[in-house]
Amino acid sequence: MVLMANNDVRQRVFEREFLPELGALYGFAFHLTYDEAAAEDLVQDTIERAIKAIDQYRQGTNAKAWLFKIMRNHFINGYRKKSRRPNMVDYEDVAAIIPDTDTQSIPSLMDWNDESLLDMVGDELSAAMYRLSEDFRTVIVLSDLQDFKYEEIAEILEVPIGTVRSRLFRARNLLAKDLQDYAAENGFTNNRNQDS
Repeated sequence: MVLMANNDVRQRVFEREFLPELGALYGFAFHLTYDEAAAEDLVQDTIERAIKAIDQYRQGTNAKAWLFKIMRNHFINGYRKKSRRPNMVDYEDVAAIIPDTDTQSIPSLMDWNDESLLDMVGDELSAAMYRLSEDFRTVIVLSDLQDFKYEEIAEILEVPIGTVRSRLFRARNLLAKDLQDYAAENGFTNNRNQDS
């Protein structure tokens, strides 16, 4: 491992390799937290941790995967820490989840302010992804929205490649099943099962 000698080198690595990934980091953080403020905090914590560990980073390698792994580990450690605390209920958290009117739906509960994510998925897909478990949603985001390879996802999630493939297959099938009625209503057909 090549260690970085001085602050100028660290600064250049940060600006050239880490800063371009901020948008992707925020998108991943939002998929983990589904809360704007929490996602911003998670990105900030991730960058702080990356800066502290920048001497461990090898220049020219996959900065995005390295940062995503730091974020995921930090998120999981924070989740474990919270789960050890006694349960406390905040009224505003509960009020945000329970719709006030019959017209409010899951897509309106989700605030997808990241323009790139809005361009990638519509309301129905957003809602369907929101209904997936965290494990399934994470592999879909990393593979289909962030274009990581299976090997990179396995490294980020610290699971075998077979687990990544299995989760991705199951997640895609769950999404397809969940969106089946919507697709039929909008004229989309599944040509894979039809005879030629």
